[in-house]
Amino acid sequence: MTERAAFFVRWRVRLGYPLAIAVLWLARPTPQSIAVGALVGAIGLWLRAYAAGYLHKKETLTVTGPYAHTRNPLYLGSAILALGAGLATCSWPSVAILLGYFALFYSIVMKREERELRKIHGAAFDAYAQSVPLFFPRVTSPKMSEGNGNSAGAFSFAQYKKNHEWQAAAGFLLLLAAMLILWRLRLH
Repeated sequence: MTERAAFFVRWRVRLGYPLAIAVLWLARPTPQSIAVGALVGAIGLWLRAYAAGYLHKKETLTVTGPYAHTRNPLYLGSAILALGAGLATCSWPSVAILLGYFALFYSIVMKREERELRKIHGAAFDAYAQSVPLFFPRVTSPKMSEGNGNSAGAFSFAQYKKNHEWQAAAGFLLLLAAMLILWRLRLH
């Protein structure tokens, strides 16, 4: 891993905290913006939950479910979630901070993870990467050859729980609660 990639992996969460403070400081939420942000965020949470129910981290190359359409459905869900959070703030600077942070950090993280998967899964990952886009999903599922070490499972709620995906939903609900509190404070 390059020094630059290591920095972004190490600091992506730590730098998120001061950015969250800036986002909240700039926020000017309204009941309507919170509702719209919650709806958009719910789509992101659904995609993350759907992907987490298929993902067997470090066990197998997951190519089924949403992974048949994008190699990074969790991060796509996170991007939608960030957009929902930004919309809830009713602040274009907050939207820019959230989406800029996501684009900067996660583009590097996705490339690093791709190198790791290629190292672990070799030709199976190369075939998968040729058929499925990195981030923006394809509409149809590719035809993957059988017997190349890929997973062929269905959604599992147990796997969803194992991947601790409930934490994303809890964090988003806390953010929406903060938006409601900010809105109420600004009324007085």
